Amino acid sequence: MIEGVTLVEIMSLTTILFFIGVYGFLTRTNLMAMLMSLELMINAEAVNFVSINKYLSPAILQGQIFSLFIIALAAAETALAVAIILHLFRLTNTIDVKEVKTLKY
Repeated sequence: MIEGVTLVEIMSLTTILFFIGVYGFLTRTNLMAMLMSLELMINAEAVNFVSINKYLSPAILQGQIFSLFIIALAAAETALAVAIILHLFRLTNTIDVKEVKTLKY
């Protein structure tokens, strides 16, 4: 167990981080800012997996394995999203969501 930190405190912190990511994703029009907000949400959930595993069953590394899988998927998702954003920027010279209509149809 983590000394001095309860599960409720960690879950509260990750919930706050997750909803900061949701707010950033819903209010931003810049694709890169939306991607950073999405990564914040994914990382908050990875911390949830690790903290729940640490408090419920510290002998089993299931939460850490899930979080490593999440981090690997997030890296792949980020690489693909940055490639798409760069391609859109080369086509339209903007990464504003409201102005980009290239992939609409």
